[in-house]
Amino acid sequence: MNVSLSDPAFWSRFQFGFTLIYHYLFPQLTMGLAWFLVYWKWRALKTGDEKYNQAVRFWAKIFGLNFAVGVVTGIPMEFQFGTNWASFSRYAGGAIGQTLAMEGMFSFFLESAFIGALIWGEKRLGQRYHFLAALAVALGSWLSGYFILVTNAFMQHPVGYQVNSKGLLGIGKLSVYLLNPWALIQFSHNQMAALVTSSFVVTSIGAFYALRRLHALQVELYLRAGTCTGLIASLLVAFPTGDQQAKMVGRHQPVTLAAMEGKFMGGSDAGVAVIGQPNIAARRLDNPIEMPGALSFLAYGHFGSYVHGLEEYPTNVWPDNIELLYYSFHLMITLGTIFIIIMAYARFENWRGRLESDTWLLWVLMLAFPFPYIANTLGWMTAELGRQPWLIYGLFHTRDGYSKVVSGGDTVFTLIGFVALYFVLGLLFLYLIGREIGQGPEEVMATPRAESAEMVIHRREEHFV
Repeated sequence: MNVSLSDPAFWSRFQFGFTLIYHYLFPQLTMGLAWFLVYWKWRALKTGDEKYNQAVRFWAKIFGLNFAVGVVTGIPMEFQFGTNWASFSRYAGGAIGQTLAMEGMFSFFLESAFIGALIWGEKRLGQRYHFLAALAVALGSWLSGYFILVTNAFMQHPVGYQVNSKGLLGIGKLSVYLLNPWALIQFSHNQMAALVTSSFVVTSIGAFYALRRLHALQVELYLRAGTCTGLIASLLVAFPTGDQQAKMVGRHQPVTLAAMEGKFMGGSDAGVAVIGQPNIAARRLDNPIEMPGALSFLAYGHFGSYVHGLEEYPTNVWPDNIELLYYSFHLMITLGTIFIIIMAYARFENWRGRLESDTWLLWVLMLAFPFPYIANTLGWMTAELGRQPWLIYGLFHTRDGYSKVVSGGDTVFTLIGFVALYFVLGLLFLYLIGREIGQGPEEVMATPRAESAEMVIHRREEHFV
């Protein structure tokens, strides 16, 4: 790909990729964290233990900050459909516009309407209605994610559409469009990955307080809930959701699967490359170390299954950045494996009763929180790079989708503006998050009944003296 100011398609792709990656740093935490809030609020109702409400109050503030920045950084992406990708919007707006509108009208409004009640409404609503507010926020965030992923799944595997007399796309059958098999699998995989991110963040804050000998009751809560959820979610990301995602790619995008694995020559008993470097000029994978038959099994369910190679397809349908696609996919898989190992060991230490005292493990858990963000970013890069050179797979090329009236220079100028604005926004976000973490959870106040008892004992002691 020619990187220059005269290449508006490249710069439009780069700008959208930058804004998308930055934006998704925030929803991936809120979608996972929402269910921690629901769980802790349910435990507060069930047990009456104030430490759970304390956790909800603290993490609701973290949630609110992430939600606010996520909204601000998501708005420019919507505008880019009209400014940078007008040809694509004209062609596919009748289809993808439906789910984007549904996301805004139904799920986003549900989430945003109740988030204020979740953060500030505990005393006014009472415990039961506060729990319902937490549940509404969680459902809204996941419903929002589903509509967005249906839109993306249509671009990966278009179903349920029709073409009108002008050659433009529209919805042919709404149920088929909304229940796209690719969307169902992608949603499951994506949401488990969001739970991994939130689990590592919750665990990281718990480890931070444990190392500083602060908030002992909250430390126990964060570490146990975070590591338990983190282990389960990390396993589910790999299997069955990741496994089913790979099989979906193998069935519907075999050239993408070949590029992801650096597989130039097709064959049965195809292996997964643990290590290797794709050499496009020589059309081979250099220095490969492979697990024999693993790719055939993962993609098609049988070790003897035939896996297509890149050389079976014309080069104009190859993904246009095979090296970046290959490394994104393999680094994502590597990080996912590390997540399972870390969380499995943490659960083992918890079973031994040593989780909160194992200093080196606490340091690992505290410092590990950025890596799920990296893994999620690599996952989205794999999906989007793998779909190229199509905007809608098999229907509409990327080269036909950008706005012809917007020059490369215009796009670079606005990209510089986005980078500067998001840098400042990121600094403000880190300052506010750091302040909340520094202040820590509110201390649990003694109940009026306990205070009355202490006062009675104190008065009796004074009388005795």
